[in-house]
Amino acid sequence: MTNAFTREHARDLLEEWTASPSLVKHGLSVSFSTEAYGVREAARLGLTGPEAEAFVETYACAGLLHDFDYDRHPSLTEHPFVGVAYLREHGWPEPILHAILAHADYSGTPRESHLDKALFACDELSGFLTACALVKPSKSIHDVEVAGVRKKMKDKAFARAVLREDITAGAELLAIPVEEHIGNCLAAMQAHAEELGLAGTPST
Repeated sequence: MTNAFTREHARDLLEEWTASPSLVKHGLSVSFSTEAYGVREAARLGLTGPEAEAFVETYACAGLLHDFDYDRHPSLTEHPFVGVAYLREHGWPEPILHAILAHADYSGTPRESHLDKALFACDELSGFLTACALVKPSKSIHDVEVAGVRKKMKDKAFARAVLREDITAGAELLAIPVEEHIGNCLAAMQAHAEELGLAGTPST
């Protein structure tokens, strides 16, 4: 990636196109979770130094940009196609664009690369973990535990818009148990709790 295509640039685009604070936070949470898988994959591939940093940056950018056009273009005929067309016109790397398309089942884009699989796997789960945190009395992601998340997944009335099958399918794509996948994303989001607004509220 060239210096023009950084997570800072990606975040600027997300915030420029997105009026909804919760949708911006979703982009951030998916980015942090996806980036964590980029770090693991870079290590598995033996990447170090600037090469590893550039590799991981791709994962972070894909997370930030996967829904950046949703606020303006929420219909299935436009999202994520409008956003991807914009990014392609401005020279963003194809692996990021492919992953963004692949995160939407209806796009017909197959999930081929590790980035494709990681982005899809982290999307619904990141939203679900946010919901799990916000129902805690503390509203803190630090009080969310893997076992509790698994229990909430079985409660169809809780966060009903979140597709449980995408969470389990994502873990399968990454070839890890669902519990491990939840733990990985939870740790990534906990590490950025303040930025996500999920550090909790002071007790009164």
